[in-house]
Amino acid sequence: MVALLREIRDNRLLWLLCFVPIVLAAAKLMPEQHTVLFVLSVLAILPLALLLSHATESVAARTGDAVGGLLNATLGNLTELVIGLTALRAGQYALVKASIAGAIVTNTLFMLGASFLLGGLKHHVQEYNRINTRLQSSLLFLAIVAMLIPSAISADSVVMSGFSQQLSVGLSVVLIVTYGLGLFFSLKTHSELFTAVEHSDSDEVPPSLGIALATLAVATVFVGLVSEIFVESVQQAAVEFGMTPAFVGFIIVALVGGAAEMASAFAGARKNRLDLSVGIGLGSAAQIALFVAPVLVLLSYVVGPTPMSLEFWPSAVVMMLIAVMAVILVTNSGRSAWFVGALLLIVYLILAMTLYLLPPQLE
Repeated sequence: MVALLREIRDNRLLWLLCFVPIVLAAAKLMPEQHTVLFVLSVLAILPLALLLSHATESVAARTGDAVGGLLNATLGNLTELVIGLTALRAGQYALVKASIAGAIVTNTLFMLGASFLLGGLKHHVQEYNRINTRLQSSLLFLAIVAMLIPSAISADSVVMSGFSQQLSVGLSVVLIVTYGLGLFFSLKTHSELFTAVEHSDSDEVPPSLGIALATLAVATVFVGLVSEIFVESVQQAAVEFGMTPAFVGFIIVALVGGAAEMASAFAGARKNRLDLSVGIGLGSAAQIALFVAPVLVLLSYVVGPTPMSLEFWPSAVVMMLIAVMAVILVTNSGRSAWFVGALLLIVYLILAMTLYLLPPQLE
């Protein structure tokens, strides 16, 4: 506990933790001030993300980068799940689907690209487990195919709309089962294939595992609380800032929702632990596509005003497919340099500019 308090004292970014109680109080006292709540929630999520990053690094140092990456992706995706459930209850299905597609694109292009860039600027060439990357990329590609099918066969008729709903439920179950089989394969039956590449930059003594797990739990709870305030205020604040719903869901919500994972991925890359960064980036994207999205589809029958399907608008599917194909191409060698990260970031910039200047018709 002393080490944790010392870390908060020495890291000025963690001083922003004071905004956590401020935004929680502001949400009760002035719930209509959406722009103020939006800014305060972003300021509160950033230090919580950093705290979550440090705790996850400590757990990963004791459990290995493969399990650490999975743990970070799972905890980080709780934010996306909270955002999705909040929007689901409000019937904002366009925002739900935009945040899902945006999280997949952001994690594969921005998070992974920035990790390669930051790590490459400090280390000339970095290596990572190519087998793990291929597995996560294959799972991602399978999930995008499942999302492509309902969109490809959709038509204007009511009959096809009902068929799309039934197909989405079946595909959601298949995706969740596939995700479970992938975990069983990588963590149980063939775990020896997914060991991290050894590096010489990991001589730090991690803090107590109990403190790290407690920090993870507390930070995750507060991230969820602040994220709910964020999603309730982001739409109104976006109008005042001149942002479109497509840009908000695809870019803003995805970046804020993934802040915790990004902090861990970037820190791991700088410490030459690229397996942790790749595990977080691709693992998080695969988890969203194979678990979070299907769960939201199934939960829409319980908490949503109407059932939600896996049918995305065409440009969203194209962008997700582009992101996955770009990652498959650049990660094939199992080695990375800063220019590889720059290429992924440029692809992300192209997609972000397209959404900002010419947003798709979501409804």
